[in-house]
Amino acid sequence: MSFKQAAASRFGLRLTSLAAQCLTVAALSMTTLSVRADDIADVQKLLAAGKNTEALQKADQYLNGKPRDPMMRFLRGISLSQAGRSTEAVTVFTKLTEDYPELPEPFNNLAVLYAQQGQYDKARNALEMAIRTNPSYATAYENLGDVYAKLASQAYSKALQIDTRSAVAPKLAMVRDLFPKERNSIVAAAGGSAAQPAPVAARPTAVTPPPVAAVTPPPAPVAAPPKPAPAPVVAKPEPKPEPKPEPKADDKAAERDVASAVERWAAAWSRKDMNGYYAAYTRDFNGGKGSRKAWEAERRARIVSKRSIDVEVSNISVDIKGDKASVRYRQAYRADNLNINSTKRLEMVRSGGKWLIAKESAGS
Repeated sequence: MSFKQAAASRFGLRLTSLAAQCLTVAALSMTTLSVRADDIADVQKLLAAGKNTEALQKADQYLNGKPRDPMMRFLRGISLSQAGRSTEAVTVFTKLTEDYPELPEPFNNLAVLYAQQGQYDKARNALEMAIRTNPSYATAYENLGDVYAKLASQAYSKALQIDTRSAVAPKLAMVRDLFPKERNSIVAAAGGSAAQPAPVAARPTAVTPPPVAAVTPPPAPVAAPPKPAPAPVVAKPEPKPEPKPEPKADDKAAERDVASAVERWAAAWSRKDMNGYYAAYTRDFNGGKGSRKAWEAERRARIVSKRSIDVEVSNISVDIKGDKASVRYRQAYRADNLNINSTKRLEMVRSGGKWLIAKESAGS
């Protein structure tokens, strides 16, 4: 049984209701990490038996020798959350997202803990990061839907508290059905008192209908003479599609230039050549950090701290439209104990005769 399957059988990974105080807890699917299988299996068995204290001791013992190991750190976070030590678990998963932003599962589990604490905005942000890291991560999408439903429930309840005549009651009822355990609390927040019975309408007085005058039936319609049948239409043969023109020599040269730019970027990354790495991006690129300066500082700290980095790109596919190019490729990333193979996408622009990265994302 794989780690992901074992974790799923223990932690109830398909819980989706926020009313049950839990979102879906994901198992970390990193089968290529160099972690001893027997240590992982021991911690899994202890967690499955509900022995969280012993599992935590075993994880801490292992991490004393390998403090950066992501798999065991992930299991330690689960141990803490199962033991009710949510604050410590948040710290563990937050640090994992900082050290290994390529992994979506720590973001997802961080969102679970935030949701349990009622911090739904933070839970939403964490889930959006998980989806940005892996756009095919169905668990994060499902959890994000629950978070939005919970935020909607709170907003509708607040609207009814402010204005009892508000028309949001049907919407609140619809959202309330998603969280049956919270039905009473939502109703109390919406009104706070028992609803008055609706007034009973007076029984209508019988009305004698006026006499109906006799109606003379209209004459039978005269059948129109049949129209002549239309002449058969001869189907015209569909034109054969013209063969797609081969790429021009200029296009092929541009594709080679884009591929070379991607390979130089990966090489600079592997060498920890920060000047070469930064130069591969557009001047206004900030990686979602708010500013170029903040992004550069974050990337420098993360890259330089690694003992070794090896980034290989392969199967590069380039689609060029004018001065813009969309690049899809396979990336093999190896750093310390981490080894990840994934599909990546870059959006690049031509500026000053060079192809520069304007946007990067994961997924096909």
